[in-house]
Amino acid sequence: MITIVGAGAMGGMLASKLHQAGIPVTLLDVSAALVEKINTDGLTVETNTGSRTYQVRAVTNPGDIGESEAVIFFVKAQHTASAAEAMRPLVGPGTTVVSLQNGWGNTDTLAKVFPAEQIVVGVTYHSATIRSLGVVAHTGEGHTFVGPFADGADPARAEAFGRYLEQAGLPTTVTASVKTEIWKKLILNAATLPTSALTGLCAGELGKPGITLELVDEIAAEAVRVANALGYDIDLNERLERIHAVLRSAGKGKASMLQDAEARRKTEIEVINGAVVRAAEEKGIEAPLNKAMVALIAGLERSWLQ
Repeated sequence: MITIVGAGAMGGMLASKLHQAGIPVTLLDVSAALVEKINTDGLTVETNTGSRTYQVRAVTNPGDIGESEAVIFFVKAQHTASAAEAMRPLVGPGTTVVSLQNGWGNTDTLAKVFPAEQIVVGVTYHSATIRSLGVVAHTGEGHTFVGPFADGADPARAEAFGRYLEQAGLPTTVTASVKTEIWKKLILNAATLPTSALTGLCAGELGKPGITLELVDEIAAEAVRVANALGYDIDLNERLERIHAVLRSAGKGKASMLQDAEARRKTEIEVINGAVVRAAEEKGIEAPLNKAMVALIAGLERSWLQ
């Protein structure tokens, strides 16, 4: 049994893929209304070829599941610590704990609760959007990278999890350099998520040539310089090409931070641009654009409380 903690857009998309592949999966979410909707009407996933409903099991209580083969965290970063504590009953010596969450630092939080050697970390270029309660749209497809959280750890757990993802139709690479891949995605997110949230632009519009895309590129370039200072071998031109391609392919898909802003929910800015700023400070270099994004999103969040 695989348990996915967080039945939002990405958690729901992954659950549908695993279920369709015949892999036992349960969604766990704190929202009783969402869990009831999924159990009553099924989980509906929209794609560019239509929509399909899956009868995926959903629960609110970890005690209804028991020890799992893998526990995948897809909660927002600010909920990782509390979710990890709540999931202790699901994790035994044979359980693989997985984070496919946005940002940098979630696995450090998980490692305070679970043994580091049981943790697999990853990043995916799939994207999804919540349409309504129990309905998600799979808006973009891409590659997934996973690997051991602990440097030099046995890759067996990551390889086993990677096989599940492949079986579910998600092309996956297992790599010891997974943290480099996470920083590559972090750079993409730092450049696109706050700019989308602040402008209200969907991915395709954000990716159109012009002054806004130039800002996206400049934020990315700054984040690449920070990553390089940390020792990660990341090429700026490759990142810019990838960012532009992702924005074009996502079309009218809404970035997760834009979805949060529209719902007036706390964003994950602290583990995205905030992580870039903290790393820059650690290396004694400047990151003014990323710092500006943190300040602007913080101000946006404060405005909701006026």
